[in-house]
This record gives sequence, structure tokens and C-alpha cells, in this order.
Amino acid sequence: MNAPNNLSDDNSYPLRFSYLILISSVAALGGFLFGYDWVVIGGAKPFYEAYFNLTSSFEIGWAMSNALVGCLIGAALSGYITDRFGRKKMLVLAGLLFTVSAVGTSLSESFTCFVWARILGGVGIGLASNVSPMYIAEIAPAKHRGSLVSINQLTIVIGILAAQITNWLVADSMPADVTTEYILNSWNGQFGWRWMFGAEAIPAALFFVLAWFIPESPRWLIKQDLDNEAKGVLEKIGGFDYASDQLQSIKNTLKNEADKVHISELWKPSLLPILAIGIGLAVFQQWCGINVIFNYADEVFTSAGYSISEMLFNIVLTGSANLIFTLVAMKTVDNWGRKKLMLIGAGGLSVIYLLLAFFYYTQMVGVHMLILVVAAIAFYAMSLAPVTWVIISEIFPNRIRGAAMSVSVFALWAASLVLTYTFPLLNEGLGEGSKGTALTFGLYAIICIVGFVLIRQRLPETKGKSLEELEKELVK
Repeated sequence: MNAPNNLSDDNSYPLRFSYLILISSVAALGGFLFGYDWVVIGGAKPFYEAYFNLTSSFEIGWAMSNALVGCLIGAALSGYITDRFGRKKMLVLAGLLFTVSAVGTSLSESFTCFVWARILGGVGIGLASNVSPMYIAEIAPAKHRGSLVSINQLTIVIGILAAQITNWLVADSMPADVTTEYILNSWNGQFGWRWMFGAEAIPAALFFVLAWFIPESPRWLIKQDLDNEAKGVLEKIGGFDYASDQLQSIKNTLKNEADKVHISELWKPSLLPILAIGIGLAVFQQWCGINVIFNYADEVFTSAGYSISEMLFNIVLTGSANLIFTLVAMKTVDNWGRKKLMLIGAGGLSVIYLLLAFFYYTQMVGVHMLILVVAAIAFYAMSLAPVTWVIISEIFPNRIRGAAMSVSVFALWAASLVLTYTFPLLNEGLGEGSKGTALTFGLYAIICIVGFVLIRQRLPETKGKSLEELEKELVK
């Protein structure tokens, strides 16, 4: 993203946009690690399964999904510890967890050690998926908040693509059809899968180090009565006048409120509608079904008639589309608005899923299936994927943002756990082969239609408004 060092926001303050990009990018490294850690497991699957001799469905399923347990733990804890210890320290902690997990997973000699290392990385994902967008939202001026928070989604997508390319390069050296014994006796079966996981240690260590050098969130500092420190951060962003105005605006929203946040406060009638929006969008981002293409790409493309080698290359294509259209989202989120993009995403996915369901059911397989899958990724990448994080990072009041985001992110990972487990069950329960896949995508189409209607009726537009303005409008 190219931008001059000085831009003006809605109130014509000179902003140090290069500085904002820098600290936002450091925070968003958590998103890169989130994306890499989340997807790398799929490509390593046939190799570590052979190495650890995983044969039962329970072992195979547990190996794929145990990181989700860590995600839920990290998301559940993040609200309390982020509000207590600050955003910056939690980013440092997430970097440490990612580093230890990457090294631990790559060096595992037993399945038990492998599982614990993956769970530790899952805790890092749970923390980073909450704190990274929250931190960026709290340091960003209103006019540029959408595009800056979207940097986090961009890094998630880059992390996903990096993992997909790594997996493809390693697995591409394997014949199309191999036995477990062949894999176990190959370099990939002994060492290749370790490099897939271990490569994450380099960006994880970089994140851990760089996170020490970014400033703390000025909004959190003000909550701790550290006004001078907060003003110093704000001055670095927009100068003396910007810092003075922002400081007073933030203090006004925190006036006459107790310091301690009780989780019971989230269920107050004045906050319930906003919390419902946050939880609803988080769940919808997962239940729209797009992540099954990442988690179960082998089944999706195999059902469409593609070979294993073709499937691996197709996964890289979906990752490339994911990256390109995330860049589109960053260009449009602050111009078109959050609500419009969410409607485009939900509506587009509804139509694509119905077409996929029809082609799977009639077994009309071919390149058009790949085109539809890539189109689905494109719609998701420019709408539900980044914009959901933008919205849940900006709609909650300053004082309870950490706790409220923690609840929303916990709901997101719980929904992801349900989605991950139910896709193969739905495929099997609704029918055999491609017909089961057809009915599954038909179900996801219905979910997207319902999401479209609810977004149109319930979601407020938040673009171009400060966090303090949104608090006054949304909390009645």
C-alpha cells in the first residue's frame, strides 16, 4: 500500500500514515501466523499420519482439530488478560506461543508432544485473532480504520497462501498414488512435514521481537489513567492537536465508569443488541461454509473429478484468489462501506453455492467447478473474511471492548469447530459421494441467504465514524 507520510483525516489533522502502516503491520504479523498455522496442517496430514501411525478416525480427527481447543482457550482468556495487561503484552505473548509451537511441532517424536505443541499454537491463534485487529482498530483514525484493520486479514491470507505453497512444493515431489509404507520410508514422511511446521518459527520469532517495539494502545492507556503516555502515542500518529482532541473524546466515553469490567455487564439490555451483532457475524463468517474448501479441499476437488496432483495445484489457485480479493477489500472497505460489502459477500456466496450444489448433484464436473470455487473464495475474501474482523473490532464500547471481542472470537472458533466436524458428517449423512456434497452446499446456500436478510435488516453502517461516535450511536 503506497501512501504519503502525511494524510488528512476527516478533521484535517496531519497523519503520519507511514507510522500507522508500520505498527499496524507488526500487529498484523499475528494474522500471518494465524493463517499459516491454521492451514499448514492440511498439507502435512498424510506425512505425520504415517509417521505417528494414526489409523483410527478419532486419532485422525483429533490431530486435525486439536488446535481448535487451543483457539477456544486463547479466545476465552484474551478478553480478561487483554483488558488487564494491555494489548501490546498479549501480542508479545502470542508471538512467543507461535514460536514455541512451531519448534515443538517440528521436533515432536511422539503424537502426544505433537498434540500439545499444536494446542499451544492454537492458544496463540485465539489470542492473535482477538488482539491484532483490536489493537489496530484502537490506534487507527476513523477515516482509515477499515483499511488498516484489513491489513490483519491481508496477512492472514498471505499466511494461508504461504502454507499452501509450502505444502504443494513438498507434496509435489510425491507420486500421485502412494502407500503408507512408501510415505513412511520417504524423506517427506520423516523430515518434510517437520519443515512445513518448523518454517513458521522464523516469522513467529520476528513477531515476538518486533511486538516489543510498538506502542501500547492509547485507549487502553487512558483506561489505566496513563494520559501522558496515551497522548504521546496519539501525537506520534497525528500531532499535538489531534492528540488533544482524541484524548478528550476517549476520556468522555470512559467518564464516571468503574475500572473493572464484569462479564455480566455484556448482558445488559443496552449492550445485548451490539453483542448479538458481534456474535452473529463471527458465527456467520464460519458457517457460510467457505472454510471447508480450505480444510477439506481434497474431498471438495476429488468429488469434482480432480486428481490428487491437480487438487494440490487448485488449492494454490484458491489461495491466490484469496490474496487478490483481500486487496480489493482493503481498497473498498472505507469507500463502499462495511454493510454493502457484507451484503455482496452473502448474496454472491448464496448464488455460487446453489450452482455448486446443482453441478455436484447432476455430476456435471469439470473446470467450471474450479471456477465456481475460486469465485466463492473471491467473494468471501472481499467481504465476510476481512469486514467481519473490522466490524467486531469497532462496534463495542471502549471500556468493554476486550471482553466483548473475546466473547465474539470465542463464538467464531466454536462455530469453526462445529463446521470442521460436521462437513464430513453432513457429506456422509446426506448422501454418498457427490450427491452428499451437493446437499451440503445447498445447506450452506440457505445459511448465506438467511445471513443476507439479517445483515440487511440489522447491521448498522460504521464507516468513517470514530470509535467514540459509534459508542454514542449504538449504546442506547
